Amino acid sequence: MSTTPITDKIAAELDLGLPKGARVVVAMSGGVDSSVTAALVHRAGYEAIGITLQLYDHGVAIQKKGACCAGQDIHDARQVCDALGIPHYVLDYEDRFGDAVMEDFADTYLAGATPIPCVRCNQRVKFRDLLETSRDLGAQAMATGHYIRRTDDDEGLALRRAYDAGKDQSYFLFATTPEQLSFLRFPLGHLPKETTRQMATELGLIVADKPDSQDICFVPEGKYASVVERLRPGASMPGNIVHIDGTVLGRHQGVIHYTVGQRRGLGIGGGDPLFVIRLDADNHNVIVGPREALLIEDIVLSETNWLGPDALADTPQSVRVKVRSTRPPEPATVWQSGGKVRVRLTDPQEGVAPGQACVFYASQGDRVLGGGWIRQTVPAANAEALLTA
Repeated sequence: MSTTPITDKIAAELDLGLPKGARVVVAMSGGVDSSVTAALVHRAGYEAIGITLQLYDHGVAIQKKGACCAGQDIHDARQVCDALGIPHYVLDYEDRFGDAVMEDFADTYLAGATPIPCVRCNQRVKFRDLLETSRDLGAQAMATGHYIRRTDDDEGLALRRAYDAGKDQSYFLFATTPEQLSFLRFPLGHLPKETTRQMATELGLIVADKPDSQDICFVPEGKYASVVERLRPGASMPGNIVHIDGTVLGRHQGVIHYTVGQRRGLGIGGGDPLFVIRLDADNHNVIVGPREALLIEDIVLSETNWLGPDALADTPQSVRVKVRSTRPPEPATVWQSGGKVRVRLTDPQEGVAPGQACVFYASQGDRVLGGGWIRQTVPAANAEALLTA
């Protein structure tokens, strides 16, 4: 293989906290990030084993006859492992993925919430099922191509935001438990994405120029509603589009076609701009109103995972939170009350939707403190006035 100065340098510096020669399973998606991760683990002197998961029927997902069930990604992962000279295995996790991720995706949409299946996949499939399989294979760690950092120093074992803020994936990994974190490794967390691409090119990997996936894997064209309708035939019911003042403005063909904060595609036209404020799935109504009605101040969470150095208390603790993956962390307080975890946003935010995640970060620095699923929202004072007028 030709000279690879960047890859050699980074591989030489890679310390997984394991003895050289230790077996490390690399979760390989067929993309450039996991492929470079496998190359680094291998070149750093560990026994790398590539594993790719067969998660869904690719042909069914794209609704195209004759499409390969495994898809191009599995083929690419196998080719990369062959080029690196490491073993590669494909595990059929289709049933597990369907039960743990796709069914939840459909049920969440039908309940009028907005799911994040990538979090569920990490939580219930990759960092639970695949991690246990890795242990069964005698691995001492599992490495992934996620852009997030794991540190183990005087502050203890911690999850931290990636060096490349534009690629940071901490929002999607908030449910990682301390036990899982002890087994996981993230070799790319301290690197910019450009360097990952450089290494792939240096190594001559076939995925060097492969674009990053922008869609949910089993919704390759972004048509969420069609997936829900396939999983739950006939479950989506038509209903009314209702202004927050109670005026019926029109009809819709199912709440699954709408998300909180949506403005375009409401089909009611005319007048001042209106946004989806809330989805009333029980009554099949889409509630719309002016932009200021979107402002949320308090959030109630469920399934909270806490990674902070001290236990979550019943007195408010200052943190920063992200309520959308694309937003920067904003000041807030978090506390436990009545068996529930509650968050108060210092500055009310728009489009805080049930089904999304609220991820906690330390008030200073880059430490990830965990997060939870948004189950209930409380409007800001000025929004409350609009909703009760």
